[in-house]
Amino acid sequence: MTRHMTGQPESQPALLPVPKEPPIKGAFGRWLMQPGVEEGHAVEQTYPWYAVLWLTGVDYFSTLGYQPGIALLATGALSPLATLLLVGVTLFGALPVYYQVTRRSFIGQGSIAMLENLLPSWWGKLFVLALLGFASTSFVITMTLSASDAAEHLVKNPLLVHYLEGWQLPVTLVLLALLAVVFLLGFSEAVGLAVAVGVPYILLNFAVIVRGLFAIAEHPEVLGQWQGQLALQGDWPTLLVLTVFAFPKLALGLSGFETGVSVMPLVRGNPDDDRKPIPEGRIDGSRRLLTAAALLMGVLLIGSSLVTTVLIPPTAYAEGGEAAGRTLAYLSHRLLGEVFGTIYDISTIAILWFAGASAMVGMLNLIPRYLPRFGMAPAWVSYNRPLVLVLLLVNVLVTCIFRADVEAQGGAYATGVLALILSAAVAVALALGRESQQTGQGSDRLLSLYFWAVSLVFAYALIANIVERPDGVIISALFIFAILVIGSISRLQRSTELRVETLAFRDSQSAALWPELRGRKVHLVPTRSFDCDDKIAQIRKLYITEGPLALLRIKLVDDRSDFLSGLRLGVDRTPEGIYRIEVEGAVALANTIAYLSELIDPISIFLQLKRKNFASQLLEYLLFGEGETGFIVYQILVQYWDWTPEEDLRPHIFLLSD
Repeated sequence: MTRHMTGQPESQPALLPVPKEPPIKGAFGRWLMQPGVEEGHAVEQTYPWYAVLWLTGVDYFSTLGYQPGIALLATGALSPLATLLLVGVTLFGALPVYYQVTRRSFIGQGSIAMLENLLPSWWGKLFVLALLGFASTSFVITMTLSASDAAEHLVKNPLLVHYLEGWQLPVTLVLLALLAVVFLLGFSEAVGLAVAVGVPYILLNFAVIVRGLFAIAEHPEVLGQWQGQLALQGDWPTLLVLTVFAFPKLALGLSGFETGVSVMPLVRGNPDDDRKPIPEGRIDGSRRLLTAAALLMGVLLIGSSLVTTVLIPPTAYAEGGEAAGRTLAYLSHRLLGEVFGTIYDISTIAILWFAGASAMVGMLNLIPRYLPRFGMAPAWVSYNRPLVLVLLLVNVLVTCIFRADVEAQGGAYATGVLALILSAAVAVALALGRESQQTGQGSDRLLSLYFWAVSLVFAYALIANIVERPDGVIISALFIFAILVIGSISRLQRSTELRVETLAFRDSQSAALWPELRGRKVHLVPTRSFDCDDKIAQIRKLYITEGPLALLRIKLVDDRSDFLSGLRLGVDRTPEGIYRIEVEGAVALANTIAYLSELIDPISIFLQLKRKNFASQLLEYLLFGEGETGFIVYQILVQYWDWTPEEDLRPHIFLLSD
């Protein structure tokens, strides 16, 4: 029997989990299943917040490549007003929400982890799985939209347009394939590379916007033309109403906050942060990062929306026009020359590609972080390379569905972004509400109400976006459906693993008595109560039981939706020589019995049958960890024995009927 130690005292043995797959055969299989650099997710180095800012920025700032064009196409002359409202919602809605998230999820797990803690049991798990569907939509569309926009900048560059015109879809697919190849060979996020890509891009954008403002000053009549277009749509109250209705169409400009939280472990805090339960230095640095990103992006969004709206004619930014999907690039060529414009195109392509890489890393971190813990992931999900190939297939499918159209993917992207921010706002409102009940502080109650109001704003934007452009929620629904189906199959297949993560003893007496049980010295009798004299008498009468009995009582946790458990074990001995083992923290009876029987290696095991409908008992086992325990213990042990070295003797298993 294979055993190993986990840093516990010698009297506290541990057992390796059941292997989940046969040995990998073939050179390609071994290469495919080779752990990559991302599997450990260990943070070995931290950086100042202003350096990590650019790692967030490649996702957030790269939206400048397509956001102004999408805003123009969706709102026309209202684009600067709608963008101003977007920036206001960012600074007074999203930013305060994620200020709170940094305090409550400072290890980088974000709002989804907050909701998992606030909403336990199966309903909480289902809610988290639904959010994973929306998060997958956000990350996948980030990859496909970024690649599509990078391809658009490439094929519409004046130096290349004659060679690549009409090739946007193939070029997009090549960029996505290149992204996958890089990750198959091994890719690690680099703060230095993010700085090298992000800083020049921001400086180039400032140059284009400032030159655009000078162009407006040189030709003030274009400003008057824009004001005339606004006047045609109504007076200021009417424009305000139209702006509110137009705001959801620009919501993809809110991306980047979840990424900002996910990179928190990279932010350098105070020297004593590791010794504190709450790393105040890291939290403060992360808040500076989010604030700087929001302010910088706010200035760029307002400036870009103004110059593109005033200086670009509608025929140019319409679908198929010269500026479609690349409004700032169009201005860079027109206002600053072909050389500068080409440099701008190269910088834009670089940051868009890096945004896709950042999204790929996000997916490779997100899926293994949650699904294996829920028991809802196949074995290969812990390896990067098979997951990268699956994501490449999904990216190709999504890109082909949208024909690599940047504007067409905007609604789906906004749906994913808004769903995540809405979940964060709800999580913060719930957390503050609970804290106000515990502490009685009125400030927490008022903050909770404020964030419920913020949640309503994001809920409105999400619903409006879904109504007008349902493709995003359709894609999210497909992701959710796939996660639930694959996860359910995986949970069913993995249900017979031992499912025990840690073992600790209740007291020193339990640890001292434990060696007396191990090594074919006792007969193991699982029971619901230690007051079972009739059962003991029946076993003594009907079976040969030389040696002491060890009664095993297991207390299940309230939330049995968790897949793995940490056990706390107590052992004592009665004057009659009967051992009593009490276990707390289990999520499933059968798996815990099997685990402990392998640790104890008893002479025999006596299991009670319920004699109820087996199908209903199986469902009760899968959902609540109970069911027809006797048969399931036998199945788990047989499976484990198939994967472990052969031993001379196995315990006898007796199934007792009432």
